[in-house]
Amino acid sequence: MKHLLTSAAIAITLVAGAPAVYAQSQTQEPTQTDQGSYSNPSAAGEAKTDYNDEELRKFVQAQDGINDIRDEYMAKIEEAGSQDEARELQMEANDKMVTVIEDAGLDIPTYNAIATAYNSEPSVRNRVDALM
Repeated sequence: MKHLLTSAAIAITLVAGAPAVYAQSQTQEPTQTDQGSYSNPSAAGEAKTDYNDEELRKFVQAQDGINDIRDEYMAKIEEAGSQDEARELQMEANDKMVTVIEDAGLDIPTYNAIATAYNSEPSVRNRVDALM
């Protein structure tokens, strides 16, 4: 479960095009500032929570692929010899994540909105967890 939250936060940050380089250990827990780098529609009272099962299944499918990419690239990024190399690896991972999301049948804004709702709305979280 915590793996999905971390993965979703990382994926949102990467997909949103954040220039941060992940120099932290994969075992380190994300901090509030790590997840606060993207817009949170639920904080503004705008979060959609009435996703249908098909949308949530697509999210779970995309999340599986993103987990694989994250696992592959986090180690590479941490071992990068320079910030430029780490940034290049991050952009490569970002491109692969976008492809995985689109191949699952979602667009990036919808994926990000579901991930945000997953992190902030227990009803969405429970439905996604039931589909895993």
